[in-house]
Amino acid sequence: MQACTALAFNLRRKTEFLVALADYSIKCFDTGTQELVSWMRGHESSVSSISVHGSGKYAITTSTDTAQLWDLDTFQRIRKLNVRQSVGIQKVFFLPLSNTILSCFKDNSVFAWEFDTLHCKYQLSAPVEGSVLFYKVFAVTRDGQTLAAGGKSNHLHLWCLELKRLIKIIQMPEKVRAVRHLEFLPDSFDGGSNQVLGVLSQDNIMRFINIETCKLLFDIGSPEEGISTAVISPNGRYIASVMENGSLNLYSVQALTQEGNKPPPFTFKVVEDGPKYTSEANKLITKVTSERSKGPWKSKQSKIQSRLLKLQANTSLENKENELPGGLNKKRLQALLKGFGEYPAKYRMFVWRSLLQLPENHLAFSSLIDRGIHSAYLNIQKEYPIKSGKLLRVLQRTLSALAHWSAIFAETPYIPLLAFPFVKLFQNNQLICFEVVATVVVNFCQHWFEYFPNPPINVLGIMENVLAHHDKELLQHLIKYNVTSQVYAWPLLETLLSEVLTREEWLKAFDNIFSNHPSYFLMIVVAYVICSRAALLHCNQAADFEYFFHHRNNVDINVVIKEAYHLMEATPLDIHPQHMLDDFTPLPKGQYPVFNKYPVFIVNYQAQKWEKIREDEIEYLRERQLAHESEAKAQERKAEDEAWYRKQKLLQEAEEQRQKILLEEEKLAEQRQRLAVVKRELKVKELQLLDASRRRFLNYQQDQLQMELKCLDDETARKASMRQQETNAVQDIEPESQKKLLEQHLIKDQEAVTKEMKEEVEAHQRKVDLEDQRVRRLIEIDKEEIQKAHTVAEENLARAEQKHTDTSGRLQPQRRLRRNDQDREKRYREIVKLLHDNRVKEAELLKAMRETEEKKQEDAVQNKAQLEEEQKAAAAADGHRKQFFDDKMNDELELAEKLQREDGCFERLRDLRARCTERGVEVQQVPGSGNICLSDLSTLASSPHNRRRAELARQERELMAEVRRLRRRLTSRARARHPPAHSPATTWSP
Repeated sequence: MQACTALAFNLRRKTEFLVALADYSIKCFDTGTQELVSWMRGHESSVSSISVHGSGKYAITTSTDTAQLWDLDTFQRIRKLNVRQSVGIQKVFFLPLSNTILSCFKDNSVFAWEFDTLHCKYQLSAPVEGSVLFYKVFAVTRDGQTLAAGGKSNHLHLWCLELKRLIKIIQMPEKVRAVRHLEFLPDSFDGGSNQVLGVLSQDNIMRFINIETCKLLFDIGSPEEGISTAVISPNGRYIASVMENGSLNLYSVQALTQEGNKPPPFTFKVVEDGPKYTSEANKLITKVTSERSKGPWKSKQSKIQSRLLKLQANTSLENKENELPGGLNKKRLQALLKGFGEYPAKYRMFVWRSLLQLPENHLAFSSLIDRGIHSAYLNIQKEYPIKSGKLLRVLQRTLSALAHWSAIFAETPYIPLLAFPFVKLFQNNQLICFEVVATVVVNFCQHWFEYFPNPPINVLGIMENVLAHHDKELLQHLIKYNVTSQVYAWPLLETLLSEVLTREEWLKAFDNIFSNHPSYFLMIVVAYVICSRAALLHCNQAADFEYFFHHRNNVDINVVIKEAYHLMEATPLDIHPQHMLDDFTPLPKGQYPVFNKYPVFIVNYQAQKWEKIREDEIEYLRERQLAHESEAKAQERKAEDEAWYRKQKLLQEAEEQRQKILLEEEKLAEQRQRLAVVKRELKVKELQLLDASRRRFLNYQQDQLQMELKCLDDETARKASMRQQETNAVQDIEPESQKKLLEQHLIKDQEAVTKEMKEEVEAHQRKVDLEDQRVRRLIEIDKEEIQKAHTVAEENLARAEQKHTDTSGRLQPQRRLRRNDQDREKRYREIVKLLHDNRVKEAELLKAMRETEEKKQEDAVQNKAQLEEEQKAAAAADGHRKQFFDDKMNDELELAEKLQREDGCFERLRDLRARCTERGVEVQQVPGSGNICLSDLSTLASSPHNRRRAELARQERELMAEVRRLRRRLTSRARARHPPAHSPATTWSP
């Protein structure tokens, strides 16, 4: 949550990098683990640059007041470079490929230090006369031999660090007025002695020049799309630049230098006579010219023009005093102000901060803010009801910081009026707001508090003397109506003219106030009075004068400012405020000065009085709070008493209601008993009806089964008699064993059907038993629920009776309740015993059911196994019988063939073969005979014996098919009426 002021990479551990933050600390982070590695502190101002040694083990951090050398293995500070506060540091950095540290100071001095011993190796000599340039930015070639320096000028100085002397001064085009950044363009074939230098100027265009030929190779950026900062890749192939609109542009150096690599056109030069005398500085100066070819279509205006700046002499003491932070000059600002009357609105706040030379003491301001809101300004919103909550909070914090800084500001009533205009301007930066107000109080409010709590009589007397000297008539008019300087001057001073000027007029006025001596503020107040003389001379009442100096008037601020400058120049020295007021003194860095220019005893006395008043007020508030609390407690006790009486009344009514409910419950109990008897009788009748219906259904089902069995027996007897008759007809060829086998098969089938029907009846009986058991269980559950409901009702009744007994305190209800408790306990025991017996019986019943179920399942498995065995036996009998029939048919066929051969019936056999082919019967070639049909007995019609035999086989198959159909029909009916006991739809779980 801190702003970053500098970054550095290329540490020994490649995943780590350094970050300088706005709280003056340096942090090391690891990109791999994304964690904080170390936190280094020691600077007292913002770190502007970080330089890392070539080995990556050491780093130098630079701020305006000091430079510190750090060991990046232990993150400990090794050495600290201390300088005088008046000098300041521009930049300290390592030279490439060497163990030399180069330090550049704001007084234009450059020192080289040995890294191992930190001894001074050498100092660069001062520039030659006429080439003094205050360095701001620096760049060093990769071999560490050449240093380029620039500043607020279009000149660049090239130093040879091996020779320790200035070797060249490069003059940039006239469009360049200041240099913001320098960086050499690397080249893989120059051995580190870079020849191309990138120069970023104030017009946001970066120009690349050849330092040997001083030719302009190419430039990037434009006035419409300016460059804020730029950096070059280590191999010199790309340039990354952050534009003013926030975008990031990446340039290819190869593409930019394509035009410059073309062969130059022919040149035509004229030899001219040079001047007879050329100074040493002029010998070093070389103009930068464009290397781009110009076609004949280019106008002369498109050529880059360059001019020589006038050589400046060494900076005098006056110029040093006029130098301001941020590279501004006070004399130039004053000239600009006189020409335009005000500063540009876009740069006004920056100019003010430079003129006031604000120290930006973050730590000192934080210590004042941390003390919280001062007691004098806790309720400032009551006196100054500001609509904006943010503005009110900033004003409250600024005033509290001023009060913590000096006690006088907690007692001065006009401090909020004085600070409010600056609070409104700098509400987004509270530190700047506080330091601007403090600087104004220290410099432009001199001697204001010497007569506290009265207005500054001495300052008002000076202003009256100035008014008397320049406009005696106006002063006499004011004296005539008893209008003193406390009426016409003090309201303008204590509000800083904010009541009588608009925002734009006030800003314009303070542009001039901050740019001049503090006495100019007094002169502008006197000028305002003089410029208002026409209106004041027409006033003849004190109220009119007071209203005039507390409200806006039709006064031209430009005239007032011009008149103030006239007063500054035309006022005699003996009455001029300048001899009484000190020169402007900015706030020192680090700590704010002690402000005690006021009568301390008066402030202390007033503070004691205010403190006594606050204590009395706190005591009064405490006593009033106690009185309120006592009254509240009395009201609470009264409410509790009323609530208790209401509760007693409700309890009495509840008792009466309970008695009525008891009577009603007795009646309900009798009705429940009668209803239970009726329900019991109905359930008995219902069970009887269900039992009768079940018995009737069973009888009906048995009758149906007997009828079906009888029909089956009749059908079987009929079929058997028919077969017997047919068998008797062909007794001569049907063996007796076949008849017995068929009878045995029929008897087995009849027994299987009877057994299946018996199993179905038993399964139905089990289902009925389970349903009866479920009904009985439901009855028991219903009884248990009723008993539970009775128990809960009795418990609630007992609790109510017990509560009534406690409140009434009568003895008889207690004895009755005791007897009821004994009876209830006895009932509970009986109920528990019944429940226990029911559980035991239910467990036994469930156990018996489980045993029965297991037994039935075992029986079913056994029956199923027997059924499978019988089916296998039946299948074997069928196969045996079929084989028997096949053998007999083969014998008959052989006999028929023999008869055919003997009787000559070949033609009938061929007809029989044709009929078999038409019916789709298989024809098989028998060795030694003709073709004959072997598959279907119905096709054998060659002889009477064969036809009778086939007819009997057909009838037998039809009879067996009819028996199987009847069996399946009976089985399906039984299953539809009585599902199996093991079906999931009727399964009972314990």
